[in-house]
Amino acid sequence: MNRKTAFVCQECGDNFSKWSGQCSNCSSWNSLTESIIVARTKSKTDYSISKLSEIKAIHSSRPITTNLSEFDRVLGGGIFPGMAILIGGDPGIGKSTLLTQVLGNLSVTNKVLYVSGEESLSQVSLRASRISMQSGEQYILSATALNDIIINFEKIKPSVVVIDSIQTIFSTDLTSAPGSVSQVRECASKLIQFAKTKLVTLFIVGHVTKDGSIAGPRVLEHMVDTVLYFEGSDNSRYRLLRTTKNRFGPANELGVFAMTEQGLQAVNNPSAIFLSQFIQGKFGTMITAVWEGSRTILVELQALVDQSQLSNPRRVCVGVDHNRISMLLAILNRHASVVTSQHDVYINVVGGIKINETAADLAIALAIYSSLKGVSIKRKAIILGELGLSGEIRPIQHGQERLQEAAKVGFELAIIPKKNKPKNDIPGLEVTLVDTILEAINVFRM
Repeated sequence: MNRKTAFVCQECGDNFSKWSGQCSNCSSWNSLTESIIVARTKSKTDYSISKLSEIKAIHSSRPITTNLSEFDRVLGGGIFPGMAILIGGDPGIGKSTLLTQVLGNLSVTNKVLYVSGEESLSQVSLRASRISMQSGEQYILSATALNDIIINFEKIKPSVVVIDSIQTIFSTDLTSAPGSVSQVRECASKLIQFAKTKLVTLFIVGHVTKDGSIAGPRVLEHMVDTVLYFEGSDNSRYRLLRTTKNRFGPANELGVFAMTEQGLQAVNNPSAIFLSQFIQGKFGTMITAVWEGSRTILVELQALVDQSQLSNPRRVCVGVDHNRISMLLAILNRHASVVTSQHDVYINVVGGIKINETAADLAIALAIYSSLKGVSIKRKAIILGELGLSGEIRPIQHGQERLQEAAKVGFELAIIPKKNKPKNDIPGLEVTLVDTILEAINVFRM
């Protein structure tokens, strides 16, 4: 193999022939490091064109379940042979615990291998015993050299493999340190190629940067079939597993887990969890329904509007987009005469959920109005609707499913857009249709 030297950006992975203080691609400073680039020799493998109808569809069969219902949900039903899955999350969030449980369940019927580059064998064994992992055909390997890992793959021939983590694995073909862009890219490429060739399900654990994205080159997320993010806060025992990419199922699916002494337990009814502390009639509190993948989750929105002592009032948002809140405040000011220019506004989504859709606009606006005016809805109500810049309330997707979930939990009133009028009456749920933000506030006052 021929070798040449290049300067590789550790942020974006771009290559340069000369060193410079700033990467011209991503504009990051002092991120270029000298690395040896391996030029691969011409492959001697004979490739032939095949007819699509003659190729056996490996993934046409049913997925293999992991017996963790929420984990299977985010994967689209389970795992497939040859599937490469990347999972990222903050340190200590529970990635290793989750995958240890998954391997324990799969080991009953499959040969599994856990490759640890960060922990010793005794540490992995201690965690497995703590969560009472099922006994089966399980193997543990503590190694960081890519060649050693590949050799053991060939020796053990596992069906499922976990690499924990990709930032600790290194290839001797490169001189750069483990965790660098070139090492992560090279090692991940070799591991994924092995998984695809041998039809092995591969789980890759990735570190995250301070902004929450997976560390390493962005191409890493393009190489795998599924990308999962494990989220949670230090003061909550609940963990959220979110799918951002999935070639074998829906993206943006959400799984909810509870961290216990015996490991992670699936939460099959997250709406009940997020509403467990909800108190009816509190000022600035509203309930809305968010659509996550293929399910509806009811969440509590809280708003606090307080007189500001600053020339530039605060706008603090947790779980919602800051720019979206600024737009909603402008709509309230222009079309409903709800003025907050002299007030601090705080918005919070209870439970750590992040709302990325516009169906919660009306609920947020009414929560702001409720806190500012000191009024509340006396009945147990759910609020749905997107706000337009003209003050109109636009329809949302999956309106019928959201209303049915609200009725199942016991809600009595629903304030929704007129164009989301349900085709059939929903037992126990009174539906009020509104067309503008002013109409919604008038209903709120009743």
